[in-house]
Amino acid sequence: MTDACPPELPKPNGPYDHYDAVTYTPYPSNIPRARRHVAHLTTAWGHPHSAADAALLASELCTNALLHGCLRDRLFRVETSLAGNALRVAVTDPRGERLPWPQTSTPDDQFGRGLGHVPRGGVVTAAVSVPVVW
Repeated sequence: MTDACPPELPKPNGPYDHYDAVTYTPYPSNIPRARRHVAHLTTAWGHPHSAADAALLASELCTNALLHGCLRDRLFRVETSLAGNALRVAVTDPRGERLPWPQTSTPDDQFGRGLGHVPRGGVVTAAVSVPVVW
């Protein structure tokens, strides 16, 4: 396996109360692992009421990374951080040579709606008390 994600940043000293980064192999079996890990962190960091939302967010982002961004033998990374009451879940996939683009979808399309919920740059942030796409 090749870790083709951008280099992992050192643990931030700045505004984060907590920070975690895990790299996964690009297999569907790692989606529930990432989901459980993010839920565990959210609970351990003192916000058990937001664990289900954080887990769902991680699951969606990891699924998208596997479906649209990962290549065989290239790892993807899930970064989770907490600053005050803002929980951030970011998934980095290694497919920089094929950047995502917004698509127009019809009600019958299975794919094509995700980027409408993600800000330019591809990071979704959820407030600990209420999920927010930022």
